[in-house]
Amino acid sequence: MLMSNAPVRRAVTDVQVLGFDGGGARRRPDQVVTEEPMEVRVAGPRQEPAPFAVAMRTPGNDFELAAGLCLTEGLLAGSDDLDGIAYCLGRDHEQLFNVVTVRLRTPVPEDVRDRRYLSNSSCGICGKAALEEIEVRCAPVSAGPTVAASVLGSLPDQLARHQRIFDQTGGLHAAARFSADGTLRHVREDVGRHNALDKLVGHALLEGELPLTNDILLVSGRLSFELVQKAAVAGLPVLCAVSAPSSLAVAAADQLGQTVVGFVRDGRFNVYTRPERVDVNG
Repeated sequence: MLMSNAPVRRAVTDVQVLGFDGGGARRRPDQVVTEEPMEVRVAGPRQEPAPFAVAMRTPGNDFELAAGLCLTEGLLAGSDDLDGIAYCLGRDHEQLFNVVTVRLRTPVPEDVRDRRYLSNSSCGICGKAALEEIEVRCAPVSAGPTVAASVLGSLPDQLARHQRIFDQTGGLHAAARFSADGTLRHVREDVGRHNALDKLVGHALLEGELPLTNDILLVSGRLSFELVQKAAVAGLPVLCAVSAPSSLAVAAADQLGQTVVGFVRDGRFNVYTRPERVDVNG
C-alpha cells in the first residue's frame, strides 16, 4: 500500500487576544485550534480522482481521516479495498496538503463519484429514515467484552491526560479506544467530533486492526446517531460519552447491539442500552 507522507500542518494557530480579569485588560499571545477544509477525492483503477467530501478538520492524521471517512461512508469494506492514499499535486507539482486522494482497488461507482457533501457537526438525516438506512449499512456488532464499572469510571481521566491539543487550546473534541481492562490504545483529536472518530477508525484500518470487537470507545462530548453508526462500522460494541447521547443514538445503538454509556464523570455514569456488558460489581 503506497502512501505519500508530508509534513504535518500545525494543529494550533497563534493569535493575539485582549484578556480581561480583575486586574484589568491587556494584550497577550494565545493559541486556538486550527480549522481548515480538507477535500477528499476518490478513484478506482484507471479512474481520474473525483471530489467526494470536504471535511472541516484540524490538520494532522489526514490520511487516517480520509481512510476512516471512506470506510464509515461505505466506500471501503476493509483494508484490502485500499490501494493507497496521497496528497494531491498542484499545477507546478507542489503538494496540496488540504487535498487528499484515496485510491481503491475496485472502481468507484458513478453515483458515488457524483455524491459530494460537506462534513460538519450535524448528521443531516433523522428519525425513521436514519434507522432504516443503518440496517442497510451496518450489521449488528459482536457480543464483545464485559466491562467493569470501575474501568468505565476511570476512562475520562485517562483521556484528559492525553488530550495534548485540548490542553493548548481548550477548543476541540477527542475520541479514544480502550481495551476491556481500561488500557488506553489510541487517542485522536479534532475540531470536529466526527473527524476525531474517523481518524481513530482510519488508524485502525491502516494498521489492519478492524473490526474493533473487543474495544471500548470514549468520546469527549455528546454521542450522536452518526457517531454510533461510524462506531458500528468499525465493530465497536461499547460506546461511552462524557456527555449525553441523543435519542436517535440510543435507538440506533440498541438496534445494532451496542452498549451506550453516557455522563461518564467522577466515577458515575448512566447505561442506556445493552447493560449486560457492564459488570456493576466490578
